[in-house]
Amino acid sequence: MELVTAYLDGALDERSHARFERHLRRCEGCERYLEQLRAVGPAVGALPPQPLPGEDRDRLLAVFRDWHEA
Repeated sequence: MELVTAYLDGALDERSHARFERHLRRCEGCERYLEQLRAVGPAVGALPPQPLPGEDRDRLLAVFRDWHEA
């Protein structure tokens, strides 16, 4: 998932970008997954923000913190 996100964000170095594109030409499943992400991303971005209750927000932030530190 991180590789796909980096690819979509244009954050891959030239070599990794070319390698990923070669893979996409051979892997129908990954190509389809990428197409789905390209379609879903703008739709999700268009949703209005919804506030989280304080307890849920704190739990979500803790999960992200733990994931980032791992």
